[in-house]
Amino acid sequence: MAIEIFCRKEQKYLISRLQYKRLIEELSDCMRNDRNGDDGKYSVNSLYFENKEKQIYFETKNKLQYRQKLRLRVYGETDSAGTAFFEVKQKHKNVVNKRRLTLPLAEAYRYLEKNGEQELDQFNVSNPQVLKEIDYFRKYYQLQPEMIVSYDRHALHGIDDPDLRLTFDFNLRCRNEDLRLENGGYGDYFIDPNLVVLEVKVDHSVPLWLARILQRLDCEQRSASKFCTSTELLGDEKFSLETEFKM
Repeated sequence: MAIEIFCRKEQKYLISRLQYKRLIEELSDCMRNDRNGDDGKYSVNSLYFENKEKQIYFETKNKLQYRQKLRLRVYGETDSAGTAFFEVKQKHKNVVNKRRLTLPLAEAYRYLEKNGEQELDQFNVSNPQVLKEIDYFRKYYQLQPEMIVSYDRHALHGIDDPDLRLTFDFNLRCRNEDLRLENGGYGDYFIDPNLVVLEVKVDHSVPLWLARILQRLDCEQRSASKFCTSTELLGDEKFSLETEFKM
């Protein structure tokens, strides 16, 4: 069964592909490929939600102590019968909490199309309580599907510490037309294709041995919000384009 509640800390880095290759070599004795995908490699496509006032964007951009996002996510190639993950991602004082449920992608679309016209217990989901939280969040913020963010990921886990996780994200793209996840991960690049977003995910703090490797390879810690940068690229408003990320 997929884990449905997460609580962890995340550190983000913007690195080159050369630094990525060197990191993989350095980490080979301590980290292993994720069991998902092909040698830990798979694609990620996420449908993000927003309201007309861009409230989610500005809460993230302005570094509110407590902020959250809603997304519908699929991994790899899929169709409407495939498994999707509906997630609320919350951040409070640098601690990330994620609550999610699984459901068929077609069922997720049905929930969105009904827009409160059907009782929540009529939907086939793995966790009805999380669906109630998602539904409340959507209605409170008046959220609607906004854009799809896609990338290719290589994930690693610690050999001795399975709670230590590293993800490397490549070819980061976004689009605000054709919001069907089953149609794949095409779109406009919102980060230089030569760069990689590295996320270090831990329960408490980054191990000293890993911190030393990152420092030795001059990996630059950067706050990196895929959501904010995509919003800036695609938005009609005069957003300030930056490569500073947050959540």
